[in-house]
Amino acid sequence: MPRNPSLDNSPNLDEWIVFEDDGRVTVRSGKVDIGQHVSTAVATIAAEELDIEPACIDVPIAITGIAPNEGITSGSMSMETSGEAVRRAAATAKRHLLGLAAAALDAEISTLEVNDGLVRVADSNKTISYWELMSGKAFEIEVDEDIDLKSPDQFKYMGVKTVAKEMRDIVTGGHMFVHDMVWPDMLHARLVRPPHYWAKLKSIDEGAGERLADQGLELVVNGSFIAVAGSDEWTAVKAAERLANDVSWNMGDGLKSQDVFDSLLSNRREAFPVVGGVPQEQDVPPLGNPPADARLTLAAHYERPYTMHGSIAPSSAAAIFEDGKLTVWTHSQGIYLLRISMSDALQMEPADITLHHALGSGCYGHNGADDVALDAALVARQIPGRHILVKWTRDDEHAWEPYSPAMAMRLRASLGDDGQVIEWSHETYSDTHIMRPRPGANRAGAARLLAMRMVENPLDAPVAEPAMGFHIGIHRNLDPLYDFPERRLIKNLVRDLPLRTSAMRTLGAYSNVFAIESFMDELAEAAGADPVEFRLSHLSDERGRDCIEAAAKALRGGAEEPPEGRGWGFGFARYKNVQAYAAVGIELEVTDAAEVKLHRAVIAADAGQVVDPDGLSAQMEGGLIQAASWALYEEVTFDQDGITSRDWDTYPIMRFDNVPDIEVILMQRPNAPFLGAGEASSGPAGAAIANAIYNVAGIRMRRLPLTPDAIRSAAMA
Repeated sequence: MPRNPSLDNSPNLDEWIVFEDDGRVTVRSGKVDIGQHVSTAVATIAAEELDIEPACIDVPIAITGIAPNEGITSGSMSMETSGEAVRRAAATAKRHLLGLAAAALDAEISTLEVNDGLVRVADSNKTISYWELMSGKAFEIEVDEDIDLKSPDQFKYMGVKTVAKEMRDIVTGGHMFVHDMVWPDMLHARLVRPPHYWAKLKSIDEGAGERLADQGLELVVNGSFIAVAGSDEWTAVKAAERLANDVSWNMGDGLKSQDVFDSLLSNRREAFPVVGGVPQEQDVPPLGNPPADARLTLAAHYERPYTMHGSIAPSSAAAIFEDGKLTVWTHSQGIYLLRISMSDALQMEPADITLHHALGSGCYGHNGADDVALDAALVARQIPGRHILVKWTRDDEHAWEPYSPAMAMRLRASLGDDGQVIEWSHETYSDTHIMRPRPGANRAGAARLLAMRMVENPLDAPVAEPAMGFHIGIHRNLDPLYDFPERRLIKNLVRDLPLRTSAMRTLGAYSNVFAIESFMDELAEAAGADPVEFRLSHLSDERGRDCIEAAAKALRGGAEEPPEGRGWGFGFARYKNVQAYAAVGIELEVTDAAEVKLHRAVIAADAGQVVDPDGLSAQMEGGLIQAASWALYEEVTFDQDGITSRDWDTYPIMRFDNVPDIEVILMQRPNAPFLGAGEASSGPAGAAIANAIYNVAGIRMRRLPLTPDAIRSAAMA
């Protein structure tokens, strides 16, 4: 089996599992819990292999230098890496403990039974607990990656309904976010931003610093990086707002005001054919004429605008600098990589920086979490010895986070006489999806942090290198899972686009699947086939077929047509072609005002062995709801003077009144490998909505978002 990268970085068992003196067990993970219930899943996995009640297991928040280094929590990889690592660590620990117990009880290992950490010799009263065996001891062994694991017929905890570890605090209001942290003598800091990326500080009114000092506030200026700090949060907020009126900016050329969809096709770009999910450094094959035996050929062009994370709470971080050491509390998803990037930015040794993961509300992807961590550190360096809490405003979050890039997808396919696809071409055009701070040439990690463009002696914005890995970035899910005999897949990394972009949920998969699954419906109609049967006729993957059939059966319920005035739509994909499968069915209506009202949604998902059914279902539901919001509402807008979608009115998201009834069907795959599931439902959901709109209204929508204005315009075209 392939080596687990988490165990390669942290092979020692003591890095993963510690038996505490109070009858509890600490299980460490380098993955962070941002609402996906990974801590619950990790505890359940460890409990299963150790034969301990899950309630006895603690999964602490990750801290650099203590937690295993598992890189970034992203790409739906937590279960496949950390989950598998913890499972093997727990199994290794149990085998070692049984060896110790056999010696202590003078018994054969084969005669030992374990119940909630108590080891007993069968048919006797001789017992000893794990904690007695491990009192004050370390394992001092490596995790055995090849160890035998429990079979599903032995499971007591995995796959069983459970309450998430953090749920009680969430429901009762006891959940502590980084925004809520308080220390004695703490200062609140607020930033004063330039109008846009390229504006530089010209001047600050010469009396501004003195006026702030009179209010007990401190002014921090480092190049074009400006902050106000004070012990009272509201005073600091109002002072920063007033200071903004005392600052003059050199506006430069401003943002490139342009039609981004024209630019995606006309700007200079680097193009690569994609084979087997991997870009090739080869010449791009031309799109020739359709095959001579083609019965018909269709072409379509799909588009998605810039979208933002829109985190429910703006990003926040806290920091303190004392005795030459920096400690930061951050909701970053990659604390080890961020530590290296911050050490470069601040010219400090990594060992002198400690990052504590802290919970953030609505945090996921590469939003502002990493940037605000450096903001807090810069202020803390200027004001040493005191904790500094920085909270971005809603305006900061909407205007300064890295966005998901606008994308364009050009597809062409031909059908043979039997109605089957005989050729397939898909070209995707996009800016980079991969600009998280991580080490690289030319101080790439530091340069990817926003404040490093503003400080004195700033770093230039980095130029993205083409991502050449398997199903990553622009070409994620570019390669359909369907059995097409001839396929031409091209990735285009487009240069000189106007906005800062990076990783948002699914990277390029949402747009690529939206295009593929919309086009599959168009082809099915051209072939005179039912859209579900058309998909099945092109899919030999049995697990994928099972998901499609289950979703279609649940949505249709035996009916041949949707209810009067409503439409059905379907979408399907396997995330990255190697992770979880998801088939989505949507039932909706389009009102007389051209508003889309979602009524029902069905998700059939296959994520391999299920550990936490409720957590997995919640991930599927969340992915669908967010995808629906992208599909129906979301678009970043801008002009030469900056971002114009700076609040929830100018950047609307889906509200509770349009959340459909959702049914999640989890396919049972006992003992199958864990498959990453967090982003699997998003791409199919967006396409299913567009397909359902066509089903009920006869309007084919190819540019997102599917707003009432867009629907009316398409109807009149």
